[in-house]
Amino acid sequence: MRHFWANVIGNQGVWLCAVIGAGHGLRWPAVLAATVYVLSQLAWAARPAVDLKLLGVALLCGVVVDGVAGGSGRVVYAAAGPSPWMAPVWILALWAAFAMTLTVSLKALQHRLWLAALVGLLAPLAYLSAARGWSSVAFAAPAWQGVAMLAAGWAVALPVLAACAQHWQHAAGNAAATTKGAHA
Repeated sequence: MRHFWANVIGNQGVWLCAVIGAGHGLRWPAVLAATVYVLSQLAWAARPAVDLKLLGVALLCGVVVDGVAGGSGRVVYAAAGPSPWMAPVWILALWAAFAMTLTVSLKALQHRLWLAALVGLLAPLAYLSAARGWSSVAFAAPAWQGVAMLAAGWAVALPVLAACAQHWQHAAGNAAATTKGAHA
């Protein structure tokens, strides 16, 4: 249970470091916080290889979802990179941290992909909070278009991530059981 709460609180801590830092034009707070968080979660993970694979898929999702949103001009990120089509490093740090929740605090989504899609539709609320609280994100008028674009991206990305988590954890569990049975 301690790992569950460390997973939730740590992820929220990364989010705060990222959006406050980006609001001040800084990328490094997100990178530092995400690095510490990810490494701590990997150290506690039952199957770190699964979490590392999820991290890779989550980064790819971030490149696509936030890259398209930024490139469209509907979403404008503070502390952005050289091109609006490139997801900012602080956003990618958030995706990396988020990946660590899929086998712990958001594990229930692995067996309810419809719920993962529904939760994905709510993801823009975090972007709206970042926009209103710290000016780390801005939405071009009409704002609903940028929000809808992010919601659609997350509604696809989160079930994909949850399905990957379920598949890889199941495969790792089967491999562990086979190895254990072979040694018995």
